[in-house]
Amino acid sequence: MKKLSSTLPNMLLSLGGICVLVSGILAVVNKVTTAPIAEAEMRAKVEAIRAVAPAFDNNPFAEKLMVLPEGETDSLTVYPAKKGSALVGFAIESYTQKGFSGLIRVMVGFDAEGRLVDFSVLQHSESPGLGSRIPEWYHEKSETGGIRDVRGLDMKASAPLTVSKDGGKVDAITAATISSRAFLDAVNRAWRTFSSLEGATTAPATNSQE
Repeated sequence: MKKLSSTLPNMLLSLGGICVLVSGILAVVNKVTTAPIAEAEMRAKVEAIRAVAPAFDNNPFAEKLMVLPEGETDSLTVYPAKKGSALVGFAIESYTQKGFSGLIRVMVGFDAEGRLVDFSVLQHSESPGLGSRIPEWYHEKSETGGIRDVRGLDMKASAPLTVSKDGGKVDAITAATISSRAFLDAVNRAWRTFSSLEGATTAPATNSQE
């Protein structure tokens, strides 16, 4: 095969061919990986719902709703937990942008009476050994007489949750007050969503929001 001369048109033709080839490869890779990634994210959410909500026998993921409570600009995804025909609580996918490194996403579970059952951190970029201790710290008993383990809190009596430095009763993670405030911001946002469920604007969640 005759070698193309090194003229500008031939160089552009070669580069164009390479770009088309690379684009095609990237499109194939994206198509192959999108479904497994989405499936993994769904499994993680289902596991988080099961971990934080009261015991249920329905499929909360299939019955999820988007709820826009008063005072919020973004809807949260709410997963109803049912036992038989009785509603026993909710798992609420909440978030905050106030983390030391930005976004923190959590799944927070409440029973039908408004007690915080448990929480699970879905995503964060907080500092290792500091803000990253949110899951451990807020499952441990307080050594100061304040609130640390948030499980079982009656949110009707305790909300909004704030750290002791801000006049509240919740222990902040040592050397990670910003991350602690952010975590409580996400929990309080979930609680406001729970509190406004009866009067909130609701709609079935779609797969496009996953």
